[in-house]
Amino acid sequence: METQQGDFWQSLRDLRKSSTDKKIAGVCGGFGEHTPVPAWLWRALFLGLIFLWGAGLIAYAVLWICMPAADEARVSSSNDPNRKTSAIQHTES
Repeated sequence: METQQGDFWQSLRDLRKSSTDKKIAGVCGGFGEHTPVPAWLWRALFLGLIFLWGAGLIAYAVLWICMPAADEARVSSSNDPNRKTSAIQHTES
């Protein structure tokens, strides 16, 4: 049970907006890339929730603001001092 919860929280940490599969901001595309549910189904879910008291619009707006972009994930990981990289050594002839 502990590993399932750990996997869930890890997948939430990895959640990013999509840079390739986006119609508005990439929120549903990001969910589609990081979950087994396809992006079109996430879009249908948010659209359905918009017609139910506007909850989908509020949730989408919050996620649009709070979810990091896919590009930011690459930039932040490249600036991470704990990240292991191989050093390239240049030799002059």
